[in-house]
Amino acid sequence: MKSVKSLLLGLSLTLGLCLSAHADRIRDLASVQGVRDNQLIGYGLVVGLNGTGDSVRNSPFTRQSLEGMMERQGVNIRGANLNTKNVAAVMVTAELPPFATPGSRLDVSVSAMGDAKSLLGGTLLVTALQGADAEIYAVAQGSVQTGAVSASGASGSSITRGVPTAGRIASGGVVERETGFDLGSMPSVRLTLRNPDFTTAQRIAAAINETYPQTAFAENGTVVAIRAPQNFGMAGFLSRVENLPVQIDSPAKVIIDEVNGVIVMGEAVRISTVAVAQGNLTVSVQETPLVSQPEPFSRGGQTVVVPQSDVSISEETGRQMRIVGGSTSLSTLVNGLNALGVSPRDMISILQAIKAAGALQAEIEVI
Repeated sequence: MKSVKSLLLGLSLTLGLCLSAHADRIRDLASVQGVRDNQLIGYGLVVGLNGTGDSVRNSPFTRQSLEGMMERQGVNIRGANLNTKNVAAVMVTAELPPFATPGSRLDVSVSAMGDAKSLLGGTLLVTALQGADAEIYAVAQGSVQTGAVSASGASGSSITRGVPTAGRIASGGVVERETGFDLGSMPSVRLTLRNPDFTTAQRIAAAINETYPQTAFAENGTVVAIRAPQNFGMAGFLSRVENLPVQIDSPAKVIIDEVNGVIVMGEAVRISTVAVAQGNLTVSVQETPLVSQPEPFSRGGQTVVVPQSDVSISEETGRQMRIVGGSTSLSTLVNGLNALGVSPRDMISILQAIKAAGALQAEIEVI
């Protein structure tokens, strides 16, 4: 029985230590430099629209694209009177994931360029997708799904839900070539911190070196360079490194959204002992119209409206000066500010005033 109690006590202590010393994985704090998505873009035509496409006369790029496409199919329509509204010129975009191989599928987005009313029911013709280097990395084609509803009546009334001129083709793109990023042959890589911080960068390097000695070095507060040991491939080494736990160091920062009245404070925010008083002054002006009538049988008298104004000033009481600060935790700081009984918008002004007084040990960022 005693052994069971000792085991339960040990488990509870271990759980308490784990909860109090929470650590994040390196994969959540940093990314491998060069391992990223690449944006692709292309220009194409969507056909099969039910009279909701571009007006060919008002969209010269649609007319030129249609003429060029038909010529490649052996049909000459140059100079003909085109009056179709079943075709729309579109821009096609996609995200090429890292290490994508030829034959892999990816989702593409389609957006109308001209005066098309809807892409619902249309089919994107084969469209080459280029990268920033003007090289073709994928080809897209397929039925466009807009997820929108659009209807109109003869009297001009209409209803639209969603955006019918933009759609998506699930798995509509096929990768044709790789980006050429060869991670396996690289002797070293660089980890880029998502939130740059010198202390966190040093801790990441120390955590890696503790398990794999002399393999990591913090170049600055953003980059940590790592080198794979001789008995590891780079991909296998990164899979082990990205799961190592690291205790991050959060900066003392207060984020203020004045438009929506939102305040977000980090755990490291502290306020030195300071006295704060806040009160509301309200000025009320009330206009009461009164009717003035002449005496009976008077000559030349007129009935007029005489305005009567009542002005009053009231100041909210009970808002005494309170001592805020000297806090050792975020909860103590929040409780001290809440004791003032102010709204979030008033608290924004109070925090800015405390910062101006030099008592707020944090950076204020207004968004």
